[in-house]
Order: sequence, then structure tokens, then C-alpha cells
Amino acid sequence: MMKTIRRTTEAFEEKYFSPYAQLSINTKGRKILEEECTVRSPYQRDRDRIIHCEFFRKLKGKTQVFIVQNDTFRTRLTHTLEVSQISRTIARALRLNEDLVEAIALGHDLGHTCFGHSGEEVLEKIMGRFKHNEQSLRVVDVLERNRQGLNLTFEVRDGILNHTGEGVPVTLEGKLVKLVDTITYLCHDIQDSINGEILTKEDIPKDIIALLGETHSQRVNTFVHDIIKETTLKLEKGEKPNIYQTKALYNIMMKLRSFMFNTVYNGELCLREKEKATHIVEFLFQNFMEKPEELPLLYHKTAQAEGFKRAVMDYIAACTDNDAIKLFQSKVIPSPKYF
Repeated sequence: MMKTIRRTTEAFEEKYFSPYAQLSINTKGRKILEEECTVRSPYQRDRDRIIHCEFFRKLKGKTQVFIVQNDTFRTRLTHTLEVSQISRTIARALRLNEDLVEAIALGHDLGHTCFGHSGEEVLEKIMGRFKHNEQSLRVVDVLERNRQGLNLTFEVRDGILNHTGEGVPVTLEGKLVKLVDTITYLCHDIQDSINGEILTKEDIPKDIIALLGETHSQRVNTFVHDIIKETTLKLEKGEKPNIYQTKALYNIMMKLRSFMFNTVYNGELCLREKEKATHIVEFLFQNFMEKPEELPLLYHKTAQAEGFKRAVMDYIAACTDNDAIKLFQSKVIPSPKYF
């Protein structure tokens, strides 16, 4: 009886999914062979493993753009959930594999550092190379479960690794998450910037508002409908399997991206906060390199396997904003009990 539950899911996929969708039965599988679940498909299992892992819970304490000053600002966790929701909406409309999309979306930012891209840039400078997508893959392959990893399927791992940068995911589901990630952060960062009084509605170029809409929901809705319509049209014409946007929406997305980098991400307020975050991360890295005994025991396993510098990087990358701030304070602010 139980075995038929997963098989029913697989049969549904074979019957109703797009010919361009990634079917669960066609997965390239896991690095370590496991007995299949009798209820869930491989991608459903991956989704569940990610949701229940420690690094997923840490996302609620990590900066998206603004260090959280009130409960309305996005964190890395709420961003992740929005990427998942928007991606699933489009995947269902295109008859792609929602379970695969969800697993990739939920896992794509597991490797993000404290203080968002500011922390990432510091570790890049110190290590010579640090990319949050590569660290996300490292989390699911190595760091989770006390260095046993989550043993995810190839397609989920590929989507996580290639969700940003020059990499190209092998599945349409991965390509979808990659595009939606960009759309999501651009749309919600406008909203957070206005709520945080970094921007006003009047600051946003009028042609962007005219095409995308006045509100956050209108802007997301415009992008979603455009992707569904254009991708369906291109695939029906027999063009190369891909996730498509109209030229007009792509161009306005890139203009919005430039606007946000010029006015918000590289704006005066963000740069001031970036200086503080940079100082904290640099200080902590140097502190642990000089005082290895202060590094938590869990990361000594990494030190033994891959070197102490790598272990310190993993620890700092895993810290939430508050973790890093409290660590910094404990190192530089005298404790009142000693006076």
C-alpha cells in the first residue's frame, strides 16, 4: 500500500508534466545510494531534509539587505520563502516539477554569511575565493549533520550551485529558480527600502513604475505573468527549452537592478553599515586564527580535514548577524563582573 503512494506521484508526473519537466524517476540520484521512501519522491525528501536542517533555521537571523531593525524587513529566510512561493506558482503554470523547484529554492541561500553580501565580500577577500552558492552546496554536501551532509539528489545540488553567477542549471526548474531569485530580491528590496525610508515611491524611475506597477504585488504579478506567457509561447514554437521573459520585461528588470545598486545597495546608508559589518567579520576571523582554542569543537573536525583557515571561514559564514555581533562584543567590551 505505502509503496503505491510514491508510485502514484511518479505516475502523475509522467502523465501531466510538461515534456520539458524533470521527472522524479529520471533523477541522476544521490552520491550515496539510499533506499527510496515509500511515500515521498526523491525531491520531496530533499525539500524536507533542507527544511529540517540547522542551516535553514539560521536563515531567519541573517541579513537580506538591511540589518533587521523591525519585523517588517526581509531576512534571508523570508527571501527564501518568497523565492519558493513565486517559483512554485510559475512551475505549476508551466507544468514543471514543483517539488524540485521548491527544494532548490529552499536550499539556494543556505551558505549565505552574516551581514549578507558584505560578509561574503570580506570572506572572499580573506580566502581568495568565497561564493555563497558554493558555500550553500558545501552546507548540504559536507557541513550539515555533523559533516555527514544531507546527501541530496544531483538536480537539487545543481540548482543550488548554479542559482547565481555564470553557472547554468541543467534543469528548467533550476533555471526558473535562478531567474525568480533575481526578480524576488529586486521587488522586495524596493518595498523594504521604502519602508526603511531609504527611498520614496517618487524616487523610482517612472518607466519602471509604468511597466511593472505601483505596488509590490503588482510588480511581482507582472513578472510572473510575463514569464509564464513568454515561456509557454517559446516552447510551443519549439524553441530551445529555457525560461523566457519578453525583451521589454528583461530590459526593465536590468534597469531596476542598476537603479537599486546605484541608490540602495551602494548607497550611503548601506555603505556605512557595510563598513561596520566588514570590521566585525575581519576582527572575528583574525581572532579565531590567533586563538584556535576559542573555535567551537564542531569546527575542529573541519580543521583536521581541510585546514584551520577553512574551519574559521565555515564558522563565521554560519553565524547569524546576532551571533557575530555578540561574539564581537564579547571580545572587545569588558564584562562588568570583573570590575
